[in-house]
Amino acid sequence: MILPRRRLLIGGGALAATGLTPRNARAQAADLSLTGRFVQGGHAMGRTWPRALVFVDGESLTTASADGVFIVGFDRDAPASVQIEARTDGRYATRTLGIAPGRFPETRVDGLPPSTIEPSDPALLARIQREIALKAEGFASRLDADHFRDGLIWPLESFRVTSRWGSQRVLNGTPARPHYGIDLAAPLGTPIRAPAAGRVTLAQPGLHFEGGLVLIDHGQGLITAYLHQSRIDVGPGQVVKRGDRIGRVGMTGRATGPHLCWRMKWRDRNLDPSLMVETAQR
Repeated sequence: MILPRRRLLIGGGALAATGLTPRNARAQAADLSLTGRFVQGGHAMGRTWPRALVFVDGESLTTASADGVFIVGFDRDAPASVQIEARTDGRYATRTLGIAPGRFPETRVDGLPPSTIEPSDPALLARIQREIALKAEGFASRLDADHFRDGLIWPLESFRVTSRWGSQRVLNGTPARPHYGIDLAAPLGTPIRAPAAGRVTLAQPGLHFEGGLVLIDHGQGLITAYLHQSRIDVGPGQVVKRGDRIGRVGMTGRATGPHLCWRMKWRDRNLDPSLMVETAQR
């Protein structure tokens, strides 16, 4: 749910605490407009001055596009409030957002090969480390673009959600880290389409955990991931448009049935990609 604009500044004394008059507050709102899903795992799409630096809780994290569009992501464990500030040429505008808590139920997955839960073979551990470095390089991409501005479409035309984003996983009876993807079950070989334009930063079959994996940078470090593919139809560096086919649904890697695990990161923060479907910044 998009929070109404009047709730974006938290607390009854927000204006007094910042020294802003109502007129100045309106001016700042015009200089820094924000829409999106202000919840753990969600995001804010913003518009401000072209090429302004964007700070999150005092840390410079991104730069607005030539049109002044930018995005900020809220991790699964984001705090209850986040301050976003834009700065350029001696000007600044600040907004404080209330971040609603997410609901993350526990899910259990049984029947997985033990080597995908607690691998111990030295050769396998070395392979996993090489794959971690490969994925880290793909996620480090910072494309100067704002292809996310029109929101996303679902990567599958027809599917069934079998695991919600952010759920606490119990794998073969062992508690594991939260599931940072949303699982979309579909028949083997179902085409996977790019939800927005971007550049492919990784296209790698046969990874131990992810199986066939594709990463797409949609701009400013917003990267989507597509796991367990049976076939990959794109290559690293390839530019894709919204709706282009990038691969096909599979059950490679750590999977017990055919599905697409769809993930999203913004500068190492894990986001729920489903919350960006149809969200747009005009």
